[in-house]
Amino acid sequence: MTRDSAAAEPAEADRELLARYIEAFERFDVDALVALLHEDATLDMPPFALWMRGRDEIGRWMRANDDCSHDRFVPVAANGQPAVAVYKPKTEGAELEPFAIHLLDTTGGRITAIHAFLDPSLFELFGLEINPAAELF
Repeated sequence: MTRDSAAAEPAEADRELLARYIEAFERFDVDALVALLHEDATLDMPPFALWMRGRDEIGRWMRANDDCSHDRFVPVAANGQPAVAVYKPKTEGAELEPFAIHLLDTTGGRITAIHAFLDPSLFELFGLEINPAAELF
């Protein structure tokens, strides 16, 4: 499958995959997240020197880190690729704040790479709210 890099929106299949990614993340269902990944998927997290490959390694890392069930995810697009803006409370029950943009590479109905950019300043580039109201979610 080739991707038109000039396309403003991801293909329908990628939007459906993104919806499943968001649903699994918001439930923090690591098994469902891992099931969406290609067996050789990679995960990186700029600006950190974090890089991993494969469903098993990514799944282990996800299980060992923060529960994301309090986060809220807003689908966006980046150069025709599926992406998601992640809003996270600093503490439980706190107001949601911009946290990260996840850009997904996909092939054949699977996620081949997750690029998690931990840079709240990117939200403005996507026209996203910096201080979202709770009713948006």
